[in-house]
Amino acid sequence: MRGIARQWTWGLCLLALAGCNIEVEPIGASRDGGVRPAARASAMLLPPRSFDALRIASFNIQVFGESKMQKPQVVSVLIDVVRRFDVVAIQELRAADQTLIPYFVQLINADGARYDYVVGPRLGRTSSKEQYVYLFDTARVSLVPNSVYSINDPDDWLHREPLVASFQTLSTSNRPPFTFTLINMHTDPDETDREMAAMAEVLPLIQNQPPYEDDVILLGDFNVDEKHLGPLASMPGVVWTIAGIPTNTRGTETYDNMIFDSRPTTEFIGRAGVMDLAAEYGLTMEETLEVSDHLPIWAEFTMHENQ
Repeated sequence: MRGIARQWTWGLCLLALAGCNIEVEPIGASRDGGVRPAARASAMLLPPRSFDALRIASFNIQVFGESKMQKPQVVSVLIDVVRRFDVVAIQELRAADQTLIPYFVQLINADGARYDYVVGPRLGRTSSKEQYVYLFDTARVSLVPNSVYSINDPDDWLHREPLVASFQTLSTSNRPPFTFTLINMHTDPDETDREMAAMAEVLPLIQNQPPYEDDVILLGDFNVDEKHLGPLASMPGVVWTIAGIPTNTRGTETYDNMIFDSRPTTEFIGRAGVMDLAAEYGLTMEETLEVSDHLPIWAEFTMHENQ
């Protein structure tokens, strides 16, 4: 496949991993005139979780590492945040100690919860390395075997190559479970135009790779708002769930979002938002910034596949 301006080539590096506890090693208005299903309020208290709705979140936990894990109040908030969602895509894990996420998941599960995790490779062009993480409630979803891989970027267009993983709901109805693919991404703030343009090519490529999943959701910290998504914004059917709502803790910028093709992904039920950590946990601005300089974003989907 040729890339942007036919000058480079994308590859998808399948890591052929199965099971759980996986740690991946390096190897508005739409174009057709419809209304985009975007959240339009300010950050808010998280509504009660519905048994019939799949709730997916993305959260840049600023410099998530050993130092943050030594702050009990911060850890308590992070644990509760994760427990409020079925799947959480995390950006900015910065920990040389690779036991941090397993230990964090142990804390999450201390009350009887059944979360599991996927951790990507350490990424970055400098000595400061980051990792992507997926945390997911195994009572609600399962990881699709052999579905985890990092996007192979031989020409180094992406500072931190996104981590891809597919999941399937554990639906109790007679309808087929919802199967979907997530692309976890954290752009370089100095290279957002190039990286977001690249993802306009990557998104359809992933849809056309085995297992040929059409429900593909790009989510993460894009370091741009919905007005600066580049070619992604003009792709037919593409929608974003957050518009006009600050996603940083100080309430000044919209950096985080979820993007998908609404034509196949009719499972989106129109509920999405930004979680107000200060209001949710009674925190001051200083205390909230101790947790992160970003707020969690979320969206809800049906537990079953729409056919």
